[in-house]
Amino acid sequence: MSVKPKLSRSHVSELVGRLFGMSTSQIHPLPSYYDQNFYVLVNDGRAYVMKIMNSLDSQNLTLLELQTHAMDFLHQRGIPAQTALPTLTGQMMSLEDIDCGSGCQKYLVRLLTYLPGTTIAKVHCSPQILYQAGKMAATMDKVLLEMEHPNLWALQRENFIWNPRNLPLLEPYLHVMDGDPVQQVVKEVIEAFKRQVLPNLGSFRKCIIHGDFSDLNVLIEPSGPAAYKISGILDFGHMSNGYYVFELAITIMYMMIESPDPIEVGGPVLAGWESVIPLNEAERNALYLLVLGRFCQSLVMGRYNATLQPENKEYLMTTAKNGSRHLMRLWELGKEEVEMRWIQGAGMFSDMR
Repeated sequence: MSVKPKLSRSHVSELVGRLFGMSTSQIHPLPSYYDQNFYVLVNDGRAYVMKIMNSLDSQNLTLLELQTHAMDFLHQRGIPAQTALPTLTGQMMSLEDIDCGSGCQKYLVRLLTYLPGTTIAKVHCSPQILYQAGKMAATMDKVLLEMEHPNLWALQRENFIWNPRNLPLLEPYLHVMDGDPVQQVVKEVIEAFKRQVLPNLGSFRKCIIHGDFSDLNVLIEPSGPAAYKISGILDFGHMSNGYYVFELAITIMYMMIESPDPIEVGGPVLAGWESVIPLNEAERNALYLLVLGRFCQSLVMGRYNATLQPENKEYLMTTAKNGSRHLMRLWELGKEEVEMRWIQGAGMFSDMR
């Protein structure tokens, strides 16, 4: 079982001083799911994010080193990912024994660059922003395909519950939805996924996916009177081996969460994606169920983790606020109707390619 870190500001200040040789002038917590994040301002005016991994993930040093490498690899190629600051001894991360009040645990600590911008969740997502999100997600995956590293095998993550191919692994957790009418839809989506998606995985193109290209992990900033550009991609904790269409489905699903017209989100995101990586027939045919599957993963695991971290329930249940309604609506409309709207919406952007 993972233990979420509960560091105090004084813990963070001590770590910044001891590991990085800097004095802090301001520290405040940032939202997080399993881990702990802090905004850190140091005395010379530079800002960073200190990320403290939960105790379970802190044991997988190979995977975390690979994630850190991927962030730097993307940054060097013009993708706005965070990068890690080396410690005084030249390490990109440090495994620390920390007592947060219930005995010493080992937590992996990194100091990351602080990127400018506002999360997409906090702005009204115009079709232009959604197009940029789809295009950036595809560009990122295309660049990641070029990455070489001796430990790429660590991204296989066979039983990682957030990988879209592992949707059936939700079944032991469905009891947390007891009494909620959305539970039956989740069950039906899983069954449809087993019949219609899993047998066709061999027709999807493989890649490395970020795996969590969400409205809380993508930052934007103004780039003109009525235009925005993506200024940051956060949190590579879900990175794994997957398929291009998985990343697209994840992006569409999360861009729907805060939208007043969620069904129409898919068109601009799809258009942006296909400006870089056009889908093949099998990928296009699976997209609807993959989007629904990601809703199911987020809803079920959000509810489950809220039982483990009741103090963090509001953040963990972010998707549930609108997600249950969106999932029910997508299921009611059906594959044919939703796909038609997405394809029509994407067609409006054909002149932008």
